[in-house]
Amino acid sequence: MGKTIAQKIIAAHLVSGEMVPGKEVALRIDQTLTQDATGTMAYLEFESMGIPRVKTEFSIAYVDHNTLQCGFENPDDHLYLQTVAAKYGVHFSRPGNGICHQVHLERFGKPGKTLIGSDSHTPTAGGLGMLAFGAGGMDVAVAMGGGAYYITMPKMYKVHLTGTLPPFVSAKDISLELLRILSVKGGVGAIIEWGGPGIAALSVPERATIANMGTELGATTSIFPADEVTRAFLAAQNREADFSPIAPDTDAQYDRIININLSALKPMIACPHNPDNVVAAESLQNVKVDQICIGSCTNSSLLDLLKVAAILKGKTIAPNVSLSISPGSRQVLTMLSQCGALADILASGARLLECACGPCIGMGFSPNSGGVSLRTFNRNFHGRSGTKDAQVYLVSPETAAASALSGYITDPTTLEPISAMELPETFHIDDSAVLPPAEDGSTLEVLRGPNIKEFPKSKAFSDSLSAKAVLKVGDNITTDHIMPAGAKILPYRSNIPHLAQYCFEVCDPTFPERAKSAGDGIIVGGSNYGQGSSREHAALVPMYLGIRCVLAKSFARIHAANLINAGILPLTFENPGDYDALQQDHSLRITDIRNGMTLGKITVVDEITGKTIPVLCNFTPRQQQILLKGGLLNYTKDGGQ
Repeated sequence: MGKTIAQKIIAAHLVSGEMVPGKEVALRIDQTLTQDATGTMAYLEFESMGIPRVKTEFSIAYVDHNTLQCGFENPDDHLYLQTVAAKYGVHFSRPGNGICHQVHLERFGKPGKTLIGSDSHTPTAGGLGMLAFGAGGMDVAVAMGGGAYYITMPKMYKVHLTGTLPPFVSAKDISLELLRILSVKGGVGAIIEWGGPGIAALSVPERATIANMGTELGATTSIFPADEVTRAFLAAQNREADFSPIAPDTDAQYDRIININLSALKPMIACPHNPDNVVAAESLQNVKVDQICIGSCTNSSLLDLLKVAAILKGKTIAPNVSLSISPGSRQVLTMLSQCGALADILASGARLLECACGPCIGMGFSPNSGGVSLRTFNRNFHGRSGTKDAQVYLVSPETAAASALSGYITDPTTLEPISAMELPETFHIDDSAVLPPAEDGSTLEVLRGPNIKEFPKSKAFSDSLSAKAVLKVGDNITTDHIMPAGAKILPYRSNIPHLAQYCFEVCDPTFPERAKSAGDGIIVGGSNYGQGSSREHAALVPMYLGIRCVLAKSFARIHAANLINAGILPLTFENPGDYDALQQDHSLRITDIRNGMTLGKITVVDEITGKTIPVLCNFTPRQQQILLKGGLLNYTKDGGQ
């Protein structure tokens, strides 16, 4: 039987395990990336392992999240990242150079290689034919040290594209259509592979947008073939030597095939407050808009912004609209300036922001109270923008630009035609903002500001646990619910004790104090618990506050792995209806943990009602040992592989 693209790359990087869906496989990792909101913790973890230099083919630290320097915290973190990178063999992308995924696509991604990054949208590199995974910082640290990356072997889904996109319909609309079909849980346990005759007309940046949004489906990753389109993109980046073709075998087998006719697609829009709440943009034409943000790792490429410039050229945005533009990289910004498109954008009344994540993670440019904000981003979770009562919609750059002109949600297909946009034959190349590491960093000093605190210590499990259910939450709890982003909180990502006071602030501001006073605690959750970001802080902070177990209907993949890495026991209800029987503040008892892990089932007893609840714990032998040791760091220090 033939192999899919993903199966070929997995087979070439397989360290151990069987390539059978549901079985654990260990993969050799070629490249790693970090960004500054998660990177400080990842490098603190790497330092604690005592390994003198990274062992990957290429590792890089980006600064793109915490670029607002309102105090010493962020610049101190940047200095730490720059010096730790120089010492241990990691390249460093300076603030202002761009968003990690956009820059990596342009300058460093390679077809057929493996990549893990401490950011959930690392699968963006799948647009180049890389097998790229979002992961917790601890997994990235282990990979930098030469360790394998462990995942459950996924199922294989294929999205078969036919037809051609109509004018003003773009890659973002394809992603939103798939979210409408599958939902934010529809890709869980699967790698989504894109193919069919429709992909031939999709550029690498468009493919990257689609691969980026696969994260919102809960997919393990997404990937495109590496074909002539890929080769031409790499050649234009002066990187044709990095190209190697990769495609599925003609007899490759898929667990599910989804057909999308591009010719029939319309501009789509995701309504508040989830990326799968998708409707046609034309159905919301009477919705007045207050703010529009164009950028993020999803839609900040040169191609995206050239389209925006063409729509805005010679026009002025509506007086009720505030419009921001965030180019994805210094390369994009430079080329927009050189060709005059930037002048067209600015003349429309748009505001130019830094080449960084910015508004996407609530780092500035928040909407007004109750404001309607259209964003070309990948997430519209409640409160993520920094304004709790804002109504955030996800749209394509074309829909965003059209709406900026009218002041209302506008279907861009109603606009006058613009010229077709093509990528240049040669991109502007300037890697001077990427600093190489020292050849010998053994004598270099790593600089640590006062905001950088030690990695919190976790506790090993005994055979029983008695703890209070300190919090009960519902379905689709995101990492933004657990550990919010935003300008107020992000500067403390390297300071777990300070960060802890904001844990679950969106759901229950009393949680941190109640969790600390409880000693050991348990969280009860619904379906898809931990959806969203790869931020391991959503596991580390609860661990610091004494959470020993999360009992949920189901978990998002990366968050479940982060809980195990932090030494928190993730258990799922055998009967989802038992979720309703558990009440917050009840005392729960879990016994025979070691034997239960081996059997795959543990019993939880509500000590108030006496109800016995069977729960599942389908852990691999390695995961069992990690949990019993109190987390991946303890396990690794003790010689675990």
